[in-house]
Amino acid sequence: MAESFGADAAAYHQARPNYPQALADRIIAASPGRDVLDVGIGTGISAQGFQSAGCRVLGVDVDARMAEFARSQGFEVAVAKFEDWNPSGRTFDIVIAGQTWHWIDPVAGAAKAARVLRSGGQIAAFWNTFQFPPDLAGSLRAVHARVLGDTPFGRGMFAGPDAYSPIFDKTADGIRHAGSFGEPEQWRTDWQRTYTRDEWLAVVPTAGGLNQLPDDKLGELLAGIGAAIDAAGGGFTMTYAAVTVIAARTDAT
Repeated sequence: MAESFGADAAAYHQARPNYPQALADRIIAASPGRDVLDVGIGTGISAQGFQSAGCRVLGVDVDARMAEFARSQGFEVAVAKFEDWNPSGRTFDIVIAGQTWHWIDPVAGAAKAARVLRSGGQIAAFWNTFQFPPDLAGSLRAVHARVLGDTPFGRGMFAGPDAYSPIFDKTADGIRHAGSFGEPEQWRTDWQRTYTRDEWLAVVPTAGGLNQLPDDKLGELLAGIGAAIDAAGGGFTMTYAAVTVIAARTDAT
C-alpha cells in the first residue's frame, strides 16, 4: 500500500492538505541547522514549509513516480526504501516524515535517523489528523458502513488525534529503543480548512486503501459522500490537528 500513492501523483499533490507553516517553523527553531532529510517526501507536500523557510531539503521515497513529481517542485530526491538507503556520508540537522513514518520500521527507522543526524539534530514525524463537523461525520460513517461495511474501511476514515494515538505511541517507542535520542515529545498544531464538495471528493481517492478500491465501489462511495456533503450545504470546515512526535539526537556521531 505504501507504494500505491503514486498512481496519480499530480492528483495526490493537488488534493492532499498542506501543513501549517507554524509546524515547520517550530521544528526548525528547535534544531541546530537547516539541512533537512524528508523520509517519504512523496510529492513534496511535507517539505514545502521547510523549503519556504530556507532549508535545504533532500527527499527519500520508495516510489519513483512520487519522486519524479517532487523533483518538479524543486526537491532533490533519492528513490529507495529509507531503511536500505545509502546516505553516502551525508548528515542532517532535521529528519522529518510527514504522514509516512507509519510505513517505516519504527526501530530500524529511528536507528537510521540517528546515524544521519548531527548531534542535537531532531527527528520529527508528523501527521495531519482531522475531525469533520459532528453532523456530517455521522452521515459519512453511514455512507462508509453501507458501501464498505464488509471491509476495514466500513468504519470510515481516520479521525482526530485519538484515532492516531497508537501510531504516535509506536513512533515514540521506536525512538526510545534506538537509544540515541532524548525523550520524545508530542506537539500539536491546530488549524482549519474549508472544503467544497468537489474538493473533498478529490481527497477521498488519495487515502490509503481507498485508492485501491474497484472503480464501481469507489464511484458508489464518492456518490454517497457527495450527497451527504450536499445535504450539509455543499461544503464544510475541517478541523485539523497536526501532531508531531519529536526527539533530539543526544550523542555525537
